Amino acid sequence: MITSETLAKLFPLERDIPAEHRLAAPIQQRTWLVNGQLGTWNGTCKTVLSPVCVRSSGNELKQLEIGSYPVMGETQSDEALDAAVAAYDNGRGEWPTMPVADRIDCMQDFVKQMMAQRRAVTQLIMWEIGKSLSDSEKEFDRTVDYIKQTLSALKDLDNNSSRFTVVEGTIGQIRRTPLGVVLCMGPYNYPLNETFATLIPALLMGNTVVFKPPQYGTLLFTPLLEAFRSAFPEGVINTVYAPGAVVVPRMLASGKVNVLALIGSSKVADHLKKQHPKSHRLRAILGLDAKNAAIVLPDADIELTVKECLLGTLSFNGQRCTALKMLIVHETIADLFLRRFTEELANLKVGMPWEKGVTITPLPGLHRTAYMTDAIEDARAKGARVVNEGGGAFAMTLFYPAVVYPVREGMKLYREEQFGPIIPVMPFTNVEDALEYVVTSDHGQQVSVFGSDPAQIGALVDPLVNQVCRVNINCQCQRGPDVFPFAGRKDSAEGTLSVTDALRSFSIRSMVAAKQTEASENLLDAIVVEHKSKFINTRFIF
Repeated sequence: MITSETLAKLFPLERDIPAEHRLAAPIQQRTWLVNGQLGTWNGTCKTVLSPVCVRSSGNELKQLEIGSYPVMGETQSDEALDAAVAAYDNGRGEWPTMPVADRIDCMQDFVKQMMAQRRAVTQLIMWEIGKSLSDSEKEFDRTVDYIKQTLSALKDLDNNSSRFTVVEGTIGQIRRTPLGVVLCMGPYNYPLNETFATLIPALLMGNTVVFKPPQYGTLLFTPLLEAFRSAFPEGVINTVYAPGAVVVPRMLASGKVNVLALIGSSKVADHLKKQHPKSHRLRAILGLDAKNAAIVLPDADIELTVKECLLGTLSFNGQRCTALKMLIVHETIADLFLRRFTEELANLKVGMPWEKGVTITPLPGLHRTAYMTDAIEDARAKGARVVNEGGGAFAMTLFYPAVVYPVREGMKLYREEQFGPIIPVMPFTNVEDALEYVVTSDHGQQVSVFGSDPAQIGALVDPLVNQVCRVNINCQCQRGPDVFPFAGRKDSAEGTLSVTDALRSFSIRSMVAAKQTEASENLLDAIVVEHKSKFINTRFIF
């Protein structure tokens, strides 16, 4: 039986942590990258506590201290922003004017150095956010693949522009050009992959960057700082380690930031965008809140549905924007679905992130456990119950998943994004009620539909695609493959991220045009043949 006591015993004594998974020593980060230099920080630092707790001989639990990082302020954020502004130099800097092929070479150099740090980075992902070692390694490898796919897409994009077009007596060459200075902030749940999903295309398109790591998942970038420093020209990428509330509004209020790339909450995004003195000039690429629903129709394949919903709700403890966060099940199969779902949930392994086959791992901090408990108590007070044995039990940061049923309007779990291992389930009688939940939601990222009747599935797809940006049929919500568009409606996103879409998001089409005259043709030909312009060229990148 799962209880707080049994969960507490899953945490190890410090001496029992396997040697191959220990950090060699706590990471006391004291460097930051600005204007091509790794500066040394001698000021205040923040201690980093792992989600993993250790037991004392008296069975007391405490979060393991794994390092620290600088706590900077306005002076340092100003310095980082000014370095990015100078490197961009109103579009005249080395990086924004560099030929695409040369930018690709720089990124390939970075990837080579990055791959050499695979073990260090994946270890830190595991220790900093509690992600299983297997999933941490998958995140790293997927990120490397994403960079390589992006490089390939950029070659295609540039090659398609490496010619002149003649229309109605006008000669033109159209290429994509950078937007300026990008402020990039990633999330803690996919601190490497989601951050790089904006950082990499922003860099490749010729923008310069100020990068603020997430609060949970800061140390893992330490092994990559030297790669950033050596692979790119001075000032192209700059890091700042400071409380977001202190420095981010200030950077935006300066008017020097051209693009805000944020994976976070819609409330934060709304607040930040208002800080810019000319908000119409600010391009925003945002991945925000989501409350993805699964609609389970009466003719759904129960075994397939349970399998997909279990993955969709509890992969990385449900801490994914694409997680299924509301299961809407037809009342005629609700009891069967709940029985099979809770049976399969009981088979999931709970433990420490380095253990093979583990699914449920510790949450980032005690505040997350507190929120989960509060949400369950709110639902109970309003008529719901936890239907799985041990659901909602916790010990410090380790929280056992809770299936809560029936969830209805007025409960926190009905509309709030729980972002954790709680599975709200609501019954429906009429399919219009299930559809109404999606229509009235503030979120519009994805939805999953489970069923087998072509007529009913087809009838649901047509309205749903106008409410969300991806309808998944008989499978969980997910981001990949990375070549597919990743977007959201309503409060869920602004802009589209995918391998190709991201390159477009961080750039704008510019063109050179001339009348189709002999003089113009001779002039353009001379510019190309004599390599007088980096923009006007017909080079093909292999």
